[in-house]
Amino acid sequence: MDERQAILSTVKAESQATLAALEHEHARMIEASLDSNADDEHDPEGATIAFEREQLAAALARTRAALARIDQAQAELQAGRYGVCAGCGEPIAVARLEARPLATHCISCADGRRV
Repeated sequence: MDERQAILSTVKAESQATLAALEHEHARMIEASLDSNADDEHDPEGATIAFEREQLAAALARTRAALARIDQAQAELQAGRYGVCAGCGEPIAVARLEARPLATHCISCADGRRV
């Protein structure tokens, strides 16, 4: 396994673990609300419950979107396009991909230094 493939495999495993934890938390939240008679609209704690539920839903959506982008990057790796700058066509440094596995531009293009 080359460095770029290892980077994507690592970030995908981390994202999958995050998704599993968020889904578990979501299931716990739903289960707890079934046994509760909390009225979000009239209960002083209701706004907090609704806010927490929305925060969790947003985190789930972000994590699922990240996994979709990782899958796309893995397809690009198979096609030989992952790690190639969309701006200049040069390889993106492995150190940059380690820091930002889904980067599509090299440092120079990302900073706007290339003309």
